[in-house]
Amino acid sequence: MITPADFARMLANAADKHTQMGPSSDTLMYTSQSEEPVKYQDIEPGTPTPALMPHRRAGDTPATFASLDAQELPVVREYSAGGLVFDDLGRVAIIARHSRSGHLEWCLPKGHIEKGETPQETAVREVHEETGILGEVVDSIATIDYWFTGTNQRVHKLVHHYALRRISGELTVTGDPDHEAEDAIWVKFEDLDNVLSYPNERKIAWLYARKLNRQA
Repeated sequence: MITPADFARMLANAADKHTQMGPSSDTLMYTSQSEEPVKYQDIEPGTPTPALMPHRRAGDTPATFASLDAQELPVVREYSAGGLVFDDLGRVAIIARHSRSGHLEWCLPKGHIEKGETPQETAVREVHEETGILGEVVDSIATIDYWFTGTNQRVHKLVHHYALRRISGELTVTGDPDHEAEDAIWVKFEDLDNVLSYPNERKIAWLYARKLNRQA
């Protein structure tokens, strides 16, 4: 059960940072060159998360602009979906994976939208594959929109995020067909701002906390 006190703590932890990012809306329009995970560092004793947990960057500023050479590359659009899946205790399932640079990162389960799927159906499927938890969509949160550059193309990616309620299942990564998820854990909703590696995903959690707080 997520209590109003949980929302208050999360909003208090994130308010200053997200205020600096400009006016908030339920659609995130990040147009950075890439979305890099935060740097690794030691975890303070008592942190209720795994032993090797990425910590937040101090600034969370957007990446630098693409070079002129990169702007000449063809543009490819990709679409994904995923989100926050809650258990009966108000915890959220997140996954661990290694980035392209080899760093461990903790993130929300998500994946590519397949032909014939709706974003909601993709979110349910990807959460189930990457965490072992079967959920149902209960709310829409926001869409992340960002850019990154590959070796021969620039990718414009949109990721739709939803809130899901756990119906059944236990945490496991054995069902991930791509074998990208290395671990899955439950994290308290109010702790997500200190645990998730990417600023975009931390803002997803913050937006949902704000939405629930308004509804309450």
